[in-house]
Amino acid sequence: MSIAQNPLSVEVTLPRDDVALVTVEGHLDLDTATEFQAHLANQLHHGRRHFLLDLSAVPFMDSSGMNIILRVYQEARELPGTVHVINPTPAVRRVLDLTGVSLTVPVSEKVDDALALIDRPQAAPGDEGA
Repeated sequence: MSIAQNPLSVEVTLPRDDVALVTVEGHLDLDTATEFQAHLANQLHHGRRHFLLDLSAVPFMDSSGMNIILRVYQEARELPGTVHVINPTPAVRRVLDLTGVSLTVPVSEKVDDALALIDRPQAAPGDEGA
C-alpha cells in the first residue's frame, strides 16, 4: 500500500510576471508539504513577488502546510511582496482562523479580489491614524 494515500497536485500559473497563482489540490500535510514548499521556492527563485495560494481543493491542512504559508509570507514580505490565500475550504479556513494565520495572511474569495489587493497602494508606516 502506498504511503501517499492523498497525493498532492500543485499547478502554477502566472497571471502576471511577478504573480504566481499556485493551485493546490489534495491534503496539505506532513507527507505532502515538501512538494508544496518546492513549488513556492521555485517561484521565489524565478523572481515572483506575489503569491496567490488557491486552496479551494484542499480538504485538510495541518501545521506543516500552515508553516509553509507563513514561511513564504515572511520571504515575500522581504522582497517586498505579498501572499494571499484564495477561497480556502471550510476546514482549512477554520485552521487559518484558529491559529491566527488569517489575521496575517489575507484571505480572498476570488483571484481578482487578491489581485486588486496587490494593486492597491500600501499605506506608509505611521499613516494608520492620520
